[in-house]
Amino acid sequence: MSSLPAPDYARNMRLIGHSDQGGRPDGLQVMVQRGFAYVAHPWSQGFSVIDVRDPRNPGATVFVPAPPNTWTIHLQTHEDLLLVVHARDLFADAAFAFDEKVYYTRSIGQTLGTTSGAGAARNWSAGMAIYDISKPAEPRQIGFFPVDGVGIHRIWYVGGRYAYVSALLDGYSDYIFLTVDLQDPTRPVEAGRWWIPGMHLAGGEMPDWPDGRRYALHHALVEGDTAYACWRDGGLTVLDVADRADPKLIAHRNWSPPYGGGTHSALPLPKRDLLIVADEAVLDHEEDGRKLTWIFDVRDPANPVSISTLPTPDEADYTAKGGHFGPHNLHENRPGSFVSDTLIFATYQNAGVRVFDISDPYRPKETGALVPPAPRRMVDKRPNRPRVIQSTDVFVDASGIVYSPDYNAGLAIMEYGG
Repeated sequence: MSSLPAPDYARNMRLIGHSDQGGRPDGLQVMVQRGFAYVAHPWSQGFSVIDVRDPRNPGATVFVPAPPNTWTIHLQTHEDLLLVVHARDLFADAAFAFDEKVYYTRSIGQTLGTTSGAGAARNWSAGMAIYDISKPAEPRQIGFFPVDGVGIHRIWYVGGRYAYVSALLDGYSDYIFLTVDLQDPTRPVEAGRWWIPGMHLAGGEMPDWPDGRRYALHHALVEGDTAYACWRDGGLTVLDVADRADPKLIAHRNWSPPYGGGTHSALPLPKRDLLIVADEAVLDHEEDGRKLTWIFDVRDPANPVSISTLPTPDEADYTAKGGHFGPHNLHENRPGSFVSDTLIFATYQNAGVRVFDISDPYRPKETGALVPPAPRRMVDKRPNRPRVIQSTDVFVDASGIVYSPDYNAGLAIMEYGG
């Protein structure tokens, strides 16, 4: 392997490997299982499987193309199953391609005119594809869960009968919560759904939130019978999903305004009755305000209480650097991966990957950081994007190896020194 470039910044972490993902260096989400990394591409229209059994020298890459005009930007793996989203490629749509602010500040359904429930013809695939990955480098599609609408954005699946997805269906203003029954993974069916009142426009509901706020489910993490769901500018809901056909609201908290919204990722730590919640930075130069990662006390699920925030990286002027600066994704303590109640691995986009020790949840502290170097070339198809790192996701395998994709810079592979 050729020598690795020096990171822009590193503290208690080191870069040990890199993959250009078979010449498609764009990545939005990564799962690592049985020595293979599954990377979802935002621009290359498909997903890749990379042999990382030797993380210092990644091997061959297998690329699986998406159907025409279709996003396959998020995925989940568990044992022999791989689940991949299918949705309209929104960043290729003229409504969103030239100004990312439109995507983050308006209802997608209203922007695209899909809220009537009429079911217009579409030239993309909408739903969730299910693959057999018993042979990791040979994904074989065995099932598909179709939806009427724009499609599915993100999935939570860690085994068992049910998957949980965010889906934008015709007749709704934006993405809502769906439970999918995978008892027969070759014939998945919807089991239940839930949305914030005001989103079902075809059902006669009207939103009570102001223009410029986007209420849309990014995704939910499910722990036991509780779903912790993040709704962008709609905040956080805690849902009782004991009856998968009929989710029920336990609590709804929204701190936007006065904070800037973008609530994106929730990580429950059930042994400590804590919940980590990251608000995504979605505009350049912090135009959407300083975004934070919150720690909630959830001893009483009906009354989540914010008790602290993770420290914001400050060793450089990341606001001025260009691109997005602030939280995005969290390592999600998936079964079979590295699991910790005290160490939080998080991406901060142009500030790379960060590690936080929350042994004292009232005084969290950063204990590691690595900012990969700028991408060698840009594959982001949107005009005038800055050539800076935008670390999009982080996955820590059971041995502690850290994997992080980027919009343009390939898969960075790291070790944490803690």
